[in-house]
Amino acid sequence: MTMKLIIGNKAYSSWSLRGWLAVKQSGLHFEEITVPLFGEGWDQRKREPDLAPSSGKVPILWDGEAVIWDSLAIIDYLADKVGRDRYWPKDDVARGMARSIAAEMHSSYTFLRRECPMNTRKTFADVTLSEETRADAVRILQTWAEARSRFGKDGPYLFGTFSAADIMLAPVVTRFVTYGFSLPGFAQAYAEAIMTHPWLEQWYAAAAEEPWTIDRIERAVT
Repeated sequence: MTMKLIIGNKAYSSWSLRGWLAVKQSGLHFEEITVPLFGEGWDQRKREPDLAPSSGKVPILWDGEAVIWDSLAIIDYLADKVGRDRYWPKDDVARGMARSIAAEMHSSYTFLRRECPMNTRKTFADVTLSEETRADAVRILQTWAEARSRFGKDGPYLFGTFSAADIMLAPVVTRFVTYGFSLPGFAQAYAEAIMTHPWLEQWYAAAAEEPWTIDRIERAVT
């Protein structure tokens, strides 16, 4: 039975991007369904059977009768299906750090998320950021620097090859690009590796064709 992944607007939904990348990384065939978030009829749409298990949160993955609705849970579920090594470094020390980076992304960086919502269709220059958001960015760059210096010698991604850590951080890269963050050389190289990944290019191309907008995100920077 083909898996079904329900995602939100590709232009705005950072968690959807994570879930979508996770399923792409599995190599398994899946059906993709995009639902426009917060549009007309959204209150009713999120109560329909395919979205009700997550109370309307996306992404949500259906695999037969199994339903998984959190990006990190989707990664874990798929790793159980296709093998942990497809998502996590083989080395115990590297894997421990990769899991920590992914979990920290999952639970932290509130100020960056709120002040710089994902918007793949715009770029801004000379954005004034709060001290709290800058602190979030500094912390993220610290984790990138440690991962790249300790475990990144075999490729351009955080742990060399593309992994769950990159899946979790990819939407942060898009934010850094959208809001014109000035990045040190190693971070700029990593950001370019993420942005030129074929899956990110595919996501951006689809986002550019979407007809929907969310006004509060479009007005995030004035």
